[in-house]
Amino acid sequence: MESPNIPTAHAGSRRRPRNLALGLVEAMTARIRDGQMRQGDKLPTEAAIMGEFGVSRTVVREALSKLQAGGLVETRHGVGTFVVGTGDTANFRIAPEQIATAREIIAVLELRIGLETEAAGLAAVRRTEANLHAMRQALSGFSKAIADDGDALAPDFQFHLEIARATQNVHFLELMNYLGTMIIPRARLNTARVAGESRREYLKRVNTEHENIANAIANHDPEAARAAMRTHLANSRERLWRAHEAAGGS
Repeated sequence: MESPNIPTAHAGSRRRPRNLALGLVEAMTARIRDGQMRQGDKLPTEAAIMGEFGVSRTVVREALSKLQAGGLVETRHGVGTFVVGTGDTANFRIAPEQIATAREIIAVLELRIGLETEAAGLAAVRRTEANLHAMRQALSGFSKAIADDGDALAPDFQFHLEIARATQNVHFLELMNYLGTMIIPRARLNTARVAGESRREYLKRVNTEHENIANAIANHDPEAARAAMRTHLANSRERLWRAHEAAGGS
């Protein structure tokens, strides 16, 4: 892939770093919009970009910051920077830094209550045996994680993802895939400590709530499925809200 025609480090003495950063933003934006880099693709490392374009680390970081602000990329700490859109529209987005506090996590849980309560009801009506099997597999994975003293984040998210899949409505599935494991509160906070329990006891209770949801879906009972999902998510919200209030949150 040829490097776009932007100023090199050797020209830096005659141009301000801001111009170099804007040139890099334009080059990376062009690659994203013409399909050379697609949604979900990981960007090269900072060092690789520095080497390709002949710019400093400061310039690269300024450019990446502008691309993120424009909704084109997202940086996941410890993982890398990924393409998330073309920046052509004001896309809905929840960035990881927007769910760093109890209050912010509560806001996401309120969104999930609206989304996933209805998803559970639709899943109860539309689910297939394959859907139900995938949910049971996720529950088994959750139980195994508890036995292995793990955090069960992956099977927890997988269970909720399989419910979205069982709606047979691709938009539920795509939105859940977009949100990812960051929607699980304990990915951000020690929710077992908030609940005043050991992690194992906390996870056992969460999995019991999951089983109630799965049973209602298996029984083709949409109202019971909605109620079980609402109870599951509302329990998390209320525990976090009480902890937030106790900590003097406003």
